[in-house]
Amino acid sequence: MDTVTRRRFLELSGVMSTGAFAAACSSSHGHPGSAPTPTPGGPTTSGAQLGAAAQHSPLTPGQGVVVLVTLYGGNDGLNTVIPYADPAYHDARPDLAYTASDILDLGDGLGFNPAMTGLHELWQRKLCAVVRGVGYPQPNHSHFVSMDIWQTATPGEPTGSGWLGRWLDAQPDDQIRALKAISVGGTLPPLLGGTKTAGSSLPIGQFRLPEPGPLDNGFMALGQPSAQDSALVAYASRDVADLFTVAKTFSPALASASKAAGKTAGKAKAAAGGAAKAAKTSALAQQLDIVAECINASVPTRVYSVSLGGFDTHSAEKGTQSQLWGEVDKAVVDFQNAIAAGPHGKNVVTVLYTEFGRRVTANANEGTDHGTAGPVLVVGEPVNGGFYGEQPSLTDLDDGDLKFNTDFRSVYATLLDKVLGADPAQVLGQDQPRLAFL
Repeated sequence: MDTVTRRRFLELSGVMSTGAFAAACSSSHGHPGSAPTPTPGGPTTSGAQLGAAAQHSPLTPGQGVVVLVTLYGGNDGLNTVIPYADPAYHDARPDLAYTASDILDLGDGLGFNPAMTGLHELWQRKLCAVVRGVGYPQPNHSHFVSMDIWQTATPGEPTGSGWLGRWLDAQPDDQIRALKAISVGGTLPPLLGGTKTAGSSLPIGQFRLPEPGPLDNGFMALGQPSAQDSALVAYASRDVADLFTVAKTFSPALASASKAAGKTAGKAKAAAGGAAKAAKTSALAQQLDIVAECINASVPTRVYSVSLGGFDTHSAEKGTQSQLWGEVDKAVVDFQNAIAAGPHGKNVVTVLYTEFGRRVTANANEGTDHGTAGPVLVVGEPVNGGFYGEQPSLTDLDDGDLKFNTDFRSVYATLLDKVLGADPAQVLGQDQPRLAFL
């Protein structure tokens, strides 16, 4: 390619990419049914930007990474961590209850849902912690209000920023700040929105490299350095080279995700019920596959947010929840295996939470209604496996609801302190007791 033409092209592309990134940082991304999106909103990032950051500002060895798995809909904690030895459990939900022969034993008269085989193995290896009875004062039964409380970490006091958005506000104001917290899937949840900045969203399925040939060779030539390059041209040239390097790194995972989604869509036409459930499997697995790729590539992101819906089980709960936990179990364990041998696997902590638990007593439709306290699961190499917090009583209730005994902000304070190296009081507004799961 002619040097003058190349230089002019790179000058324009460098200016345009800088402007596009600045515009993205000032754009707003809403989240239907949630708290108002903080200002400024979060940008949409790309694998190229993540890969460039990985090359020029890689994740420092030893730095902790938090992966948040949000289970939307209100997961039934009593059929997740099952008090199978408590007669009150069987009396309250005879058709939904699991017996001792069904569960995966954890000790203390408790057991995992039978679908959680991989997580049970991690429990046996002391890599899985169960924080019991997690909630907050004056609980709210609304999906949106309760999730807003969990994501902003401000019970009883509305706010316009997420707890991890406030952590992000305190990070150095540099080119990679918005990449330090990423939501995979294209939507930025309120928890990543700060008052001064916000995390980024990473849409799935965005890389399209040219086919091998003249066009591919021509674009790759743009990334070759030249002694005649100005600082701006050299910067743009480096970005072009990064684009190809990163696209080739991330394309297999994203292509696989897109292919899986396409197969799921085809199955949905043939068998709507079963394929709709399969779609959820691929959705969470796709998200965590990409997170694993990013972590193993040393992308400097410290927080990842992924999610799965469908836990609002007002009817036919037993089969639905078991199927959902089978999906979660496989996706999380596969993710753990994918990062285990990587450069940062020993520093990654995965947290599974939901907006509230379910009522103790089953309803008339073989389901459960919106409740309060429930378990939070924490997984990873840095985790001290075991039980934390007291198991809520099934007979000493608050108008039919479980009484919480562990404030969810203690979970957050522990993550902020032990994984992200931050002062929890600055993020949460006040200090909170730490838990020993890390």
